[in-house]
Amino acid sequence: MTKVAFLGLGVMGYPMAGHLKAKGHEVTVYNRNPTRAQAWVSQHAGISAATPADAAKGQEIVFSCVGNDDDLRSVTLGEGGAFSGMEKGAIFVDHTTASAGVARELDEAATAAGFGFIDAPVSGGQAGAENGVLTVMCGGEPAVYARAEPVIASFARMCKLMGPAGSGQLTKMVNQICIAGLVQGLSEGVHFAKRAGLDVEAMLEVISKGAAGSWQMENRGKTMNAGKFDFGFAVDWMRKDLGIVLEEARRNGAQLPVTALVDQFYAEVQKMGGRRWDTSSLIARLED
Repeated sequence: MTKVAFLGLGVMGYPMAGHLKAKGHEVTVYNRNPTRAQAWVSQHAGISAATPADAAKGQEIVFSCVGNDDDLRSVTLGEGGAFSGMEKGAIFVDHTTASAGVARELDEAATAAGFGFIDAPVSGGQAGAENGVLTVMCGGEPAVYARAEPVIASFARMCKLMGPAGSGQLTKMVNQICIAGLVQGLSEGVHFAKRAGLDVEAMLEVISKGAAGSWQMENRGKTMNAGKFDFGFAVDWMRKDLGIVLEEARRNGAQLPVTALVDQFYAEVQKMGGRRWDTSSLIARLED
């Protein structure tokens, strides 16, 4: 059993914290909306704290999963932030999808204060969090990662150290680049099949077993065809992530023409009222 805290009980954090409790860890939670924290405590019999600093006190590992760079700085470095309550030798593991820059900033602050930091964004969406099968890409010191990895395994099917601080976030950026292109390609394929008069479900069954097959096709092809877009990761969040990707590309000189184009397609979906639709809603702009 490890004493841990979890900061941020959104659609991802709530079940992730639940898996930690279910695996026998002692879990203290914090959420900006305390009603959500109380609901978690009622369901899982853990402990809630009034501030991130209170949640972090006495913990061996503190996890976070919040919205963006500003939210992350608030719960770590802000008034009542977790870093002010961290114990020497403890570890802070951040599952937020954020910039590589803020990961390096927090790693520097943690090192100066005498505790470890791992940037550990996840992939797998709400379903992956609920089922405890997330993919976790990490950045940080090997010795720190080695201590954190067995606990992260409570909600992960794949967890890997990718390099120094910021490397987890950079790997997540690659993940989002690949997803953006795949979803656009699938959207165009389904749209084309419908216009061509094909049986879309039969088409998906056939081509998913060949070179065109992907997780997106297996899990979102039929729902895209049905015009159902309520399966987790929202367009607003994808645009946030792609903004981080494109900003990093401007710094490192990477050429991302398809990613930039798909980002603008998502902006069109937002204007259609699809801010909370899932990312497979790219097809909606083709059929509007």
